[in-house]
Amino acid sequence: MLKWIIAAIIVFPAIEMWGILRVGHWIGGWLTFGLLLLSAVAGARLAKSEGRKALMEVQSQLQSGRPPGHAMLNGVCVLAGGVLLLLPGFLSDIVGITLLLPVTRPFYRLLMLRWLEKKLRSGSFVIRRR
Repeated sequence: MLKWIIAAIIVFPAIEMWGILRVGHWIGGWLTFGLLLLSAVAGARLAKSEGRKALMEVQSQLQSGRPPGHAMLNGVCVLAGGVLLLLPGFLSDIVGITLLLPVTRPFYRLLMLRWLEKKLRSGSFVIRRR
């Protein structure tokens, strides 16, 4: 697991930097900076809006006595998408936007459900009480 984290810390920023430099070469530095700034501002607004919707959905499901499984995963997607949009880079912006859009969010929710199910079945997902 540590190898994957170290690889992500090295590879992901390198890809982002390469993308920023390529786009800067194609359209110019100031336009690239403007695009990155615009994506951060628009992403923050979209994350705020979608986050409110996810929170209201969780609250309504809890009030009706239903478990808020999908609503909680939507909230996780919105949070991750918002964080990714605040990071500088175009790859993180693309993934962040797809995490925030209600049309593409079910794909990520399905990936998370499969991952959680695999962890629960193998017994490697443990909840500890203090």
